[in-house]
Amino acid sequence: MRAFFIFLGTVALMAFVRCNEEEIPPGPVYDPTPLALDYPDNFPILDIPSDNPTTVEGVLLGRMLYYDPILHRDSAQACATCHQQALSFSSPGNIIPHINLGWSTAFLWNGKVQGSLEKIMTFESEEFFQTKLSRLERHPDYPGYFFKAFGSEDISYEHIGKALAQFERTLISGSSKYDLYLRPDLPVFLSDEEFLGFDIFFTEKGDCFHCHGGILFTDNLFHNNGLDATPGDGLFEITADPEDIGRYKTPTLRNIELTAPYMHDSRYETLEEVIDFYSEGLHQSPTVDPLMKNAYQGGIHLTAQEKGYLIAFLKTLTDTVYVNKPELSSPFF
Repeated sequence: MRAFFIFLGTVALMAFVRCNEEEIPPGPVYDPTPLALDYPDNFPILDIPSDNPTTVEGVLLGRMLYYDPILHRDSAQACATCHQQALSFSSPGNIIPHINLGWSTAFLWNGKVQGSLEKIMTFESEEFFQTKLSRLERHPDYPGYFFKAFGSEDISYEHIGKALAQFERTLISGSSKYDLYLRPDLPVFLSDEEFLGFDIFFTEKGDCFHCHGGILFTDNLFHNNGLDATPGDGLFEITADPEDIGRYKTPTLRNIELTAPYMHDSRYETLEEVIDFYSEGLHQSPTVDPLMKNAYQGGIHLTAQEKGYLIAFLKTLTDTVYVNKPELSSPFF
């Protein structure tokens, strides 16, 4: 009899355990979808960190965070508040455009942050925006999006930085008229004025290509371009090296038509003013860059016609596809 009751108890226990097992719903599955980034063949190979591969889920999360004011400590602004797509992810002010930053390893005008996109995006979240992680943790949707992107609902500055970096790597501009002109399979040609500007740009006549050469139209380095006889601190603020006084980050000239005002202090409102500066307004200083070979004579001294040609070429770098691309726009409307 005792054995019979033991048997019944065992059967009941097994049934209870089995019933409870059946009642436990399966947990979410972490299965990110790899995303191959599309960029022109003549661009440098894009180096993607092995610990932050690009995925559909990671890019979506980064895109949401980029456009959501929740990232700001007071929910007062989003990344996209200052980095507006219609203006090549810049805004009227001394805002460096977010364009082809996947190929950069130094960020901000004075190089305050150097390294990977992950590093600058983590800095933006933790130090600039001072994101309140608890607000994201309490959000009804974000923990789930973090799990889909990184396999954990734990929300950290590191994961925010990684998500933003994944989205930033999709901000690739390579569809300007100049890009199409370079493709042998397309019947796109520069006008006479644009081609004359091209010739000025890529020769010593214009002296532009030393800092803005290559397909990215920036060397991603720091230069004192002769703006002032007594220049500002620039990179010196970070390095404390007197040789770095007046050296600022070289911005890309892609979409330059859309990103006024110009220079690190926004002193020039138009491209015409910028060209006038390089033509007649250069200043000598102890740290002026050796590449500014015409600083001793005040500039490159272009004629009015040559200035027009150069501006015509610069406008061929405008990428209207980039500034209208739906997958780079806000995901919230």
